[in-house]
Amino acid sequence: MDTSSSTVKDGTVASDGHRFAQNGSDPRGKPQDDRKVGLGKKVTLFRGISIIVGTIIGAGIFISPKGILKHSGSVGMSLVVWIACGVLSLFGALSYAELGTCIKKSGGHYTYILESFGPQMAFIRLWAELIAIRPAAMAVVALAFGQYILEPLFMPCSIPPMAVKLATAIGITSVMYLNSMSVTWSARIQILLTLSKLLAIAAIIVPGMYQLFKGQTQNFENAFELSNMQLSGMPLAFYSGMYAYAGWFYLNFVTEEIDNPERTVPLAICISMAIVTSCYVLTNVAYYTVMSAEELLASPAVAVTFSERLMGKFSVAVPVMVALSCFGSLNGSLFALSRMFYVASREGQLPELLSMIHIRRHTPLPAVFILYPMTMLQLFVGDIYSLLNFMSFLRWLFIGVVVLGLLYLRYTKPDLPRPFKVPIIIPVVFCLTCFFMVFLSLYSDPINTGIGFAISLTGVPAYYIFIYFNNFQPKWLRKTLDSFNRTMQIILEVVPADQ
Repeated sequence: MDTSSSTVKDGTVASDGHRFAQNGSDPRGKPQDDRKVGLGKKVTLFRGISIIVGTIIGAGIFISPKGILKHSGSVGMSLVVWIACGVLSLFGALSYAELGTCIKKSGGHYTYILESFGPQMAFIRLWAELIAIRPAAMAVVALAFGQYILEPLFMPCSIPPMAVKLATAIGITSVMYLNSMSVTWSARIQILLTLSKLLAIAAIIVPGMYQLFKGQTQNFENAFELSNMQLSGMPLAFYSGMYAYAGWFYLNFVTEEIDNPERTVPLAICISMAIVTSCYVLTNVAYYTVMSAEELLASPAVAVTFSERLMGKFSVAVPVMVALSCFGSLNGSLFALSRMFYVASREGQLPELLSMIHIRRHTPLPAVFILYPMTMLQLFVGDIYSLLNFMSFLRWLFIGVVVLGLLYLRYTKPDLPRPFKVPIIIPVVFCLTCFFMVFLSLYSDPINTGIGFAISLTGVPAYYIFIYFNNFQPKWLRKTLDSFNRTMQIILEVVPADQ
């Protein structure tokens, strides 16, 4: 996948004879920005918190928090699992905070595996993300956006499936466009969407707490009734909970753009996890003030049922809130993930074009759009939900590998500067938790897990074809790739970042 460095830079002539001037101006009359071309440090503490909170809180807490209740067996135990998953996620986030302050490169999982275990393991992670995990995950969240943004328009009728897909495609395209046009505006909109989803959660928590203080506590009687609890179900409850909290690692994908990362990364992670855990637990408490455990399990959309009982006609606003929440998750995850592809290209494991920056907008435009074709393809022709089942365990496998890498670096590089250092017990507990969930997947769903493994292992031959044997490419292929690279540079108006 690596191409040679025949790039169009200031003062060079492209294959079509067009010359870029030395000062970065375009002789065709387009105004140019005299600033250094690169990704600036525009992620402040507030923006960092909005990235984490806005990406973690998606549609799940509004729609169906049934998995934890179903597998834990009681109201009380479900709340304990929500709290415990928040603490475990905090352990993982603190481990990543240490990695983010001692390895000051963007890229998240990819960069940390690369630094700890080398390029082949990092490429396998990158390959699985690029061809399957991320396009499917983005398509699922975008489908939820399309479904709920249209629901108020079609009530009480069902929404035509093609209308949902078209609305989904518009949502994906708008997020891609926003992130390619301006880092500042994508960050500002992320803050706005995060505040809106916190407002939506407050619209559930406040009436719920009011009901609780009025004495609506009948659903909490015998909250720890253990007759329905099965030990075999508890790991599945934790699996559902950890999935709901997933997203705490996204700030580490943009480390190079964070203002004062030694302070901002740990602080943003701790504040964000406190906010999310509090919101999740209090939202579930609010649900139980209105619904019994049986009613919650029977509800297709918990937040909608809750609002219909307490707010009447106001419940029509819930689908809009859910849609905005999904849009915020899409925006935050794309903002972060594009940096992983940008860094991988810079390391020579993806085409060189992906590590280039737009000459005026200073955004990694090619890295933003790399997911677009695969996401749209899976949206219209793929079995997205099956693919997510294949891949869900891979997330925890590689996160466990990353935290294992932290322990490995503690042993192999004890003198590495660590401005923020967590007690060793925290990464150990979290690493064991990740691998436990992976083995649970192997036990409970060996077929889908095996398919997921097979998809990820295709990264091994891909590594040797595109990376290891890259220097042995025939001249005609290298020349074709160079020509394509230069042409796309001119079309997209991108150049390598200034060092």
